[in-house]
Amino acid sequence: MTEMTVDDVVSAVEQFLAEHDPASTPRLEFLRARFDAGLAVVHFPVGCGGLGAEPALQGVVDRAFAAAGAPDNAPGQNVIGLGMAAPVIVEYGSPEQRARWLRPLWTGEEIWCQLFSEPSAGSDLAALATRAVRDGTDWVVDGQKVWTSLAHRSRWALLIARTDPSVPKHRGLTYFVCDMQAEGVDVRALRQMTGEAEFNEVFLDGVRVPDTQRLGDVGAGWRVTQSTLMNERVTIGAEAVPREGGPIGRVADLWRAADARRTPGSFDALMRLWVEAETMRLTTERLRQQAVAGTPGPEGSGSKLAFADLAQRASSLELDILGADGLRYDDWTFRRPDLDDENRPSGFRFLRTKGNSIEGGTSEIMRNIIAERVLGLPAEARTDTTIPWNELPR
Repeated sequence: MTEMTVDDVVSAVEQFLAEHDPASTPRLEFLRARFDAGLAVVHFPVGCGGLGAEPALQGVVDRAFAAAGAPDNAPGQNVIGLGMAAPVIVEYGSPEQRARWLRPLWTGEEIWCQLFSEPSAGSDLAALATRAVRDGTDWVVDGQKVWTSLAHRSRWALLIARTDPSVPKHRGLTYFVCDMQAEGVDVRALRQMTGEAEFNEVFLDGVRVPDTQRLGDVGAGWRVTQSTLMNERVTIGAEAVPREGGPIGRVADLWRAADARRTPGSFDALMRLWVEAETMRLTTERLRQQAVAGTPGPEGSGSKLAFADLAQRASSLELDILGADGLRYDDWTFRRPDLDDENRPSGFRFLRTKGNSIEGGTSEIMRNIIAERVLGLPAEARTDTTIPWNELPR
């Protein structure tokens, strides 16, 4: 990290804005220039969209650009790219890989997804069966992935595949970046209980991945995967929100506006949720700082677990306050999502939040991680970590 002060970064933003008027500079040109100036993710290294500065200075930069009316990079449209792919590329990517992928990722020109989970290896990700076989300077990949958000929009995917089935399951994995436009990639929508299809199943049939698109060493993919998963859990559970923002903000606003429909005990229920939400907001601020500094830890599982529980209970309280009206949800048309939760009825949130305790790792897995890696409790007895993967019963 370089020794930069608040005044230093504010001065850098002011100089940039003097040379790139946000009112007259085309949006994409503005974002590309911001990345090149190191004002995209300031704690990233110089040349990677950053200045090598302290992570805490990112908020100073973002607020200065927002105050000037500058366009942002629509972070909600590329959450996997920004929250998971970018930190992994910075940590494990070669200079050439960083130069190829980071700028169009940050500007939103290229969307990213994550090819991890499989039908028979969801919670037990290390048991995955997708194979990658070396063929000259390429790897040939065959397998199936599932629950892949944004696969239908993505140009690139983070891919974990088995390159050596003769060793225990955690040791025979290699981490790649897969071109979603490559021949043999088949994306099929999965419809959710809301009627929407925000995720997919992906079939990989003889997909060729150049070795130049490998992140980390051959056989060392589990280490890279762990880094990705820890970033993912912080991304899901530790999103920066203002006080009384997010799920608790919606239900609090509803309670204030619904005088005639307040049910007995709803105020007490709301206050309990409000206190929990505020506690979580303050706690996760530290986790975000760890993540942006490149050191996400297992504590992120706690924030992810707490977020899922809070979102589900808040959406349930919404329906309690609304009564019968809260059950109305008739938008079952199959479609890809194009609206955020703010524009959807309470019934939609009640259904959608059920997925919060599954996506990014189930709540049961989060509790195991917290118990073993945060609290130091004895690990569950496991018999499959020393046996070669190809000898495991499936």
